Amino acid sequence: MKTKYKRVLLKLSGEGLMGDEKFGISPKELQTLALQIKDIVSSGVELCVVVGGGNIFRGAKGAAKGMNRTVADQVGMLATLMNALCLQNALEENGVSARVSSGLSVPQVCENYMYRKAMRHLEKKRVVIFAGGTGNPYFTTDTGAVLRASEMQCDVVLKSTQVDGVYSADPKTDAKAVRYDEISYDDVIGKQLKVMDLTAVALAKENNIPIIVFSQHEKDSLKKIVQGKGHYTIIKK
Repeated sequence: MKTKYKRVLLKLSGEGLMGDEKFGISPKELQTLALQIKDIVSSGVELCVVVGGGNIFRGAKGAAKGMNRTVADQVGMLATLMNALCLQNALEENGVSARVSSGLSVPQVCENYMYRKAMRHLEKKRVVIFAGGTGNPYFTTDTGAVLRASEMQCDVVLKSTQVDGVYSADPKTDAKAVRYDEISYDDVIGKQLKVMDLTAVALAKENNIPIIVFSQHEKDSLKKIVQGKGHYTIIKK
């Protein structure tokens, strides 16, 4: 398989791991994802992954219900670690070497994030799963993903979502929403489009890292995207 990118960061939503479940992780969805990742890693792509925690706990929602924001975000970061460990296990069961690198210090279960160690894992063709966000509250997993992509010198951020790209409004609630094939960082920020945290988009712009937004529900979507194919929106200059 000929690929367009050498090193990529895949941003997964926690909700994307639920599949048809109402909470937690769908074993079927996890297995499907692991096999797609195996395909692209086998083709020579060096892969980083950041997975959200919304299938277990979302810090912003907890804060909105009266929970202390700092504590809520810490719980949310722990949820991302749970998802990361499950993904690591699924990959290893399919013969893919993977390491979890956490922004939170939980040495009993995974490595603390270290730049040089993470780079070394990539050089050894291991999948690096970044968990625990930045280790700080008030930063989304989107921002954490672009931060790690910048540090790891990734060619692109691939954001897997429930829709097939960036729209002018939520296509699930607005029938007149317009879909973009390509859009600039500045337009995403200026129009305040909800596809990604705006801090993350600004950081991607600063480091000139394109963001590709695609639907995880399209068959072999991840495989197609790394080949430069499929249905997606690209955010760039």
